[in-house]
Amino acid sequence: MNLPGKGKEEHSYDAIVIGSGISGGWAAKELCEAGLKTLVLERGRMVQHIKDYTTATLDPWQFPHRGKSKAEWLQENPIVSRCYAFNETTEHFFVKDNEHPYIQEKPFDWIRGYQVGGKSLTWARQTQRWSNYEFEAPARDGFAVDWPIRYKDLEPWYAHVERFAGISGNRDGIVNLPDSECLPAFELNCVERHIQDKINQHYTDRKVITGRCAHLTDPREIHQNQGRSKCMARNLCYRGCPFGAYFSSNASTLPWAEKTGNLTIRPHSVVSKILYDDKSQRAVGVRVTDALDKTTTEFFARIIFVNGSTLNSNILLLNSTSDRFPNGLGNDSGVLGHYIAFHNYRGNIHATIDGFEDQYYYGRRPTTAFMPSFRNVFKQETDFLRGYMVAFSAGRSGWQNGLGMDGIGSDFKQQLLEPGSWSVFMMMQGETIPKYENHVRLSKDAKDPWGIPQMIISVDYDENDIRMMHDFLEQGSEMLEKSGCKQIRTADTKQAPGLDIHEVGGIRMGHDSKTSVLNKWNQVHSCKNVFVTDGSCMVSTGNQNPSLTFMALTARAAGHAVDEWKKGNL
Repeated sequence: MNLPGKGKEEHSYDAIVIGSGISGGWAAKELCEAGLKTLVLERGRMVQHIKDYTTATLDPWQFPHRGKSKAEWLQENPIVSRCYAFNETTEHFFVKDNEHPYIQEKPFDWIRGYQVGGKSLTWARQTQRWSNYEFEAPARDGFAVDWPIRYKDLEPWYAHVERFAGISGNRDGIVNLPDSECLPAFELNCVERHIQDKINQHYTDRKVITGRCAHLTDPREIHQNQGRSKCMARNLCYRGCPFGAYFSSNASTLPWAEKTGNLTIRPHSVVSKILYDDKSQRAVGVRVTDALDKTTTEFFARIIFVNGSTLNSNILLLNSTSDRFPNGLGNDSGVLGHYIAFHNYRGNIHATIDGFEDQYYYGRRPTTAFMPSFRNVFKQETDFLRGYMVAFSAGRSGWQNGLGMDGIGSDFKQQLLEPGSWSVFMMMQGETIPKYENHVRLSKDAKDPWGIPQMIISVDYDENDIRMMHDFLEQGSEMLEKSGCKQIRTADTKQAPGLDIHEVGGIRMGHDSKTSVLNKWNQVHSCKNVFVTDGSCMVSTGNQNPSLTFMALTARAAGHAVDEWKKGNL
């Protein structure tokens, strides 16, 4: 609908940001700080920091099922219930399987969080920079297209977002995992340090580090000014952190943007289409369907940032058709929706280790030991392309030793307080190669509850992924064996793509409008006032956790948008 009279004026802003998660929050912060009146459209409900973390301080016995999801929930939600963070304590932050249907041409577990803050409330908070070995990989290895940027383009923006968000870790001096602006790191425990030492003794190409994570271990003034405080190592993060100790849009970027007086947040706002004007060759606004009453409204702005999360952003651009763009906004190349990539998590290893029974650890550290990729970094050396990160942790079993134990009374309780033996868990995070056939498209028949065509997902593993997984299982087992571990057991989880929650691509950046949708500033090549800076903009996926790169790309693009806006070019 078009708004008559003053309606359009009252619905006009300098900028519109679609989505309020990790990248949307950063777009809002940067644009509002620069003085732009900014409307953030969020398809989910309002979630206010602290106030709406309704389970954050509850004890297990205060939940009807002690925090476990009830059987009918699991039956009704076979997809979302596979997520590591989904249970009775967090289910209110996740989209249930029947709430936003999609079509799986191939199995894909699409994990979503529709609320102000998005998945920034439930992410795993691991943060590593990319290096030139990732940005140069497609050109070097011959897959996808060349990234239009390099590490030097993003380096100052990494530092910019790290200082504001607060990242704990060490300066590790690893060429393919550049150092971050870090707060003090969490410590490895005695078994993890033992494995670290043994790997250093036996390998020259592998380095074990403490995982860098978005937690405040020693808050600086900038974090205190945000109203955030130190991490208490409770490991209840997925419920929402009342201390603001981990980075989220709700605790950090959105309140900061709100303090400028330039922010308007509109929840329950499902953006169905970006409106394109043929005469000006620009987008002029967006069409919004109210999530609750299904009424339609249009909002207008000179700058539009798309941050709906990877697959929803693909849906939006594919559905934003016009005479100029019959196949989706900016889709002159025909690659919109294609070259979806994700992370390969299929390899797991379990082991035990003797000794160290006189030592324990304190708190519930929110990160693990990490090992940056050591495969195919400097040259091609395996029968698969690219590589994988390794994460591992060691711990001692506790009260669960009581299962099957005989006893009663105080002696039995005392036995339960004695920690059990040490065990080790190791996992992979592998880079998948973006391929044209791995794609999403819109259904011609089925629609979602808001009248938007349902998404068809056709994404799968290939032989490269399987060979990579087998290499990890072999190399990981060897490393654990050299570290003195026993009862080493490997497993292929056979999980569907998507459960990694690191899907990227479909609206990729590139030098050439014939092979990409976005330019080096994350602008749509043929519609320069539309910026896409969430995971959908990625050319490839690297092997690092992606969220830090989304944040840096967003801050960089917003800086460029502000410069162009001031020059009158947008």
